[in-house]
Amino acid sequence: MDILQGMMQGFAVCLTPAKLFACFFGVLVGTAVGVLPGIGPSGGMALLIPLTFYMDPTSSVIMLAGIYYGTQYGGSTTSILINVPGEAASVITCIDGHQMASQGRAGAALGIAAFGSFIAGTIGVIGLMMVAPPLAEFALRFGPPETFALVLVSLTLVGYLGGGSMAKALMMAVLGLLLATVGQEAITAIPRFTFGSVDLQSGIDLVPLIMGLFGISEVLLSLEEIGSKEGDAEVVSTPKFWELFPNRQDWKASIAPIGRGSLIGFLCGLLPGGTAIIASFSSYAVERKISKHPEKFGQGAIEGVAGPEASNNAAAQGAFIPMLTLGIPGNAAMALTLGALKMHRIIPGPMLITEHPDVFWGVVASMYLGNIFLLILNLPLLGMWVRLLRVATSILYPMIILFCIIGAYSVNNNLFDVGMLFFFGGLGYVLRKFKFDLVPLIMGFILGPIIENSARQSLIMSRGQFNIFFSSTICAILLGLAMVIIGAAVYSGVRKRKV
Repeated sequence: MDILQGMMQGFAVCLTPAKLFACFFGVLVGTAVGVLPGIGPSGGMALLIPLTFYMDPTSSVIMLAGIYYGTQYGGSTTSILINVPGEAASVITCIDGHQMASQGRAGAALGIAAFGSFIAGTIGVIGLMMVAPPLAEFALRFGPPETFALVLVSLTLVGYLGGGSMAKALMMAVLGLLLATVGQEAITAIPRFTFGSVDLQSGIDLVPLIMGLFGISEVLLSLEEIGSKEGDAEVVSTPKFWELFPNRQDWKASIAPIGRGSLIGFLCGLLPGGTAIIASFSSYAVERKISKHPEKFGQGAIEGVAGPEASNNAAAQGAFIPMLTLGIPGNAAMALTLGALKMHRIIPGPMLITEHPDVFWGVVASMYLGNIFLLILNLPLLGMWVRLLRVATSILYPMIILFCIIGAYSVNNNLFDVGMLFFFGGLGYVLRKFKFDLVPLIMGFILGPIIENSARQSLIMSRGQFNIFFSSTICAILLGLAMVIIGAAVYSGVRKRKV
C-alpha cells in the first residue's frame, strides 16, 4: 500500500463520528493537562488509560496521541502568562515568553507559540507519514537477536539522554525489568515472585502501576508545595483575541526558528529519552547561537518562544515512529500508548502497517485534524484555559485521586489493584524525592517481556550459544552502540569527579 492510498484510508477511518470525537476529546484533555502545572502528559494519559478498555484500538490510540501532542500546545500558556511551565518541555519557553508577557506582549507570544506549534506539528506528521513505512520494511529483517539488541540500546539511550545520572537510570530500568517478571513465566507457566499470592500470578497490571507512579506520586509531591504558595496566587490577565495574531515583524523573526525547530524536534523525536525536553532546549541553544543579537535572549526575544515551541511539537509527532514501526517506545507517553495497544492484543512493530493499516493510517490522519482542533482551542478559547488555572487544588487533587482509584479498580474489578495503585504511588513519591527518573522504570516494565522472549528465542535457536547475538551485522552494530553509550556515560562520570 503506497502512502497516498494509506492516507485516503486513514481519513476514511478518522472522519467517522467516533474517531472525530476521540481526536477532539484527546486534544481537549491534552490542552487542559498542559495548562494545569504539574500533571504532565504521562499523568494525563495514565488517568484516561481505563477509558481505552471500552474503545476500539484506533480510537484509543487517537485519543492518547491527542493528549500527548495536545499537552505540548497547552504547556506554553502557563509558561508565558505566569512563568510556571505547564509541562517539562515548556520550561525553556518561560525565559523569553514570560518576559514578553511582562512587556505587554503576551498575545504575540501566545499567538506565535500556537501557530508555530501548528506548523511544526503538521511538518512532524508529514515526516511520520514519509519515514515510518520504509523504516517498517527495514525492520522486517529483524529476528530475535536483533530485537534483543535494539531493546537493549533503547534502554541505555534512555539513561544517557535523560539528563540525569546514568547509574540511577539503569537501576530504574532493571527495577522495571524485575517487575515485568512477576507472575507466570511465559513458556513454562511457573509462578515467579508471587510469594504465594493468587492475585500476582497474572502479573502486575500496567494501569495501577502507571497511575500510581505518575498520578498519585504527582499529587503527593504537589501537596508539599501548597503551603508555600498559599496566599500567593498570581493574577493572570487574558490578552484580547486580536492581540493573539503576530504582526509582520514577529513573523519575519519567527519563521526561520519555526522551520529549524521543526527539523530539530523531529530528529530528536526519533531518539529514546526525554525527546520533547531535549528538542526544546536544543532549539533554544541553536537560535541563541546563530542569532545576530544573542543578548536579546532572556529579555523577550520572540525567537526564544517560536523555536522551542515548534521543536517540542515536532518531537511529539516524531516519537510515534519508533513506537509504531519498531515497537520501541522512546518515552513514558509512548510506553503508555504501547501498553494500550497491547491491551487490545495489537503488537506495534514492522507488521503493524500491513496487519492493521486502519490503526496506523487512522492515527496519522487524525494528527492533521488534531492540529487544526488545537489551533482552534488555543486561540479563541484562551480565556477558558486561563480560568482553568484558578481551579483550587483542594478540588483538583481529590478528583485526580478519585479518577486513579476508579481507573485501577475498573481493570479487573479487584481491590488488590487499588492496593497496588497506592503502593506504586508511595514508591513513585519516594523515588522522585531521591531524584530517580521514572521513565526507565516504565520502559523496562513495558519492554521486559520483549527482551526476555527475544533472548530466550535466540538462545533456543543457537542451542545456548551466546555468539548468536553477534552473528549478524545489525545485531553487532546495535550491541556495539550500547557498549559505546555505557562507556561514554562512565567516562563522563569519571571526568566530572576529577573536576
